Amino acid sequence: MTATVHLISGGTGAGKTTYAIALASDTAAVRFSIDEAMTTLFDADKPEDASFDWYMDRIGRIEADIWRTATRIAPHSINIVLDLGFSLRDHREAFRARAEAADLAVQLHYLDVETEERWRRVEARNREKGETFRLEVTRTMFDFVDAMFEVPDSAEIARLNGVLVKNTP
Repeated sequence: MTATVHLISGGTGAGKTTYAIALASDTAAVRFSIDEAMTTLFDADKPEDASFDWYMDRIGRIEADIWRTATRIAPHSINIVLDLGFSLRDHREAFRARAEAADLAVQLHYLDVETEERWRRVEARNREKGETFRLEVTRTMFDFVDAMFEVPDSAEIARLNGVLVKNTP
C-alpha cells in the first residue's frame, strides 16, 4: 500500500489544525504541525522584534526536518498529514513534487471558510487559548497573511487529488 501525504491548506482560522488532528486519527497517519514545531523549538529564543525573515528561516529548517522524517516512515505504509499552512501555490507544488519523487500519493485538503468567520475564530482562539492556540494573532497579522494566501483553483485541486472542505468547525 502506498502512503499518502495529505497537504492541509486554508487561511488563518480555517480550522487546519483541528482538521489535521481528526484526519490523522481517521487515517492512522502521523501528523506534523509547523505551529507546534515553531513553538517548541523557537519560542524561548524568539527576539521581541522577530522579523518575517526570522520566521521564514526557521520554518524552512523545520519543513526540511519534517520531510526527512516523513520519507523515513512513509515506506512503512504510514500516511502523513502535513499541517504546514500551504498558503502559496509554489509551496503546495513543491511538496507535491517531493511526494511524487518519493513515490508517495498526495492529496490536498483545502479548507474554504469565509474571511470574517475565520477572523471570528481567531479572536475566540486568542481569548480561550485552547488546544490549538500557539500565539496571539492580531488583525494586522491576520490581514498580512490573508493577503498572501493563494486560493487553490480547480486545476490545482484536480492535480493534487484535492478535497474541498467548506465551513470546517
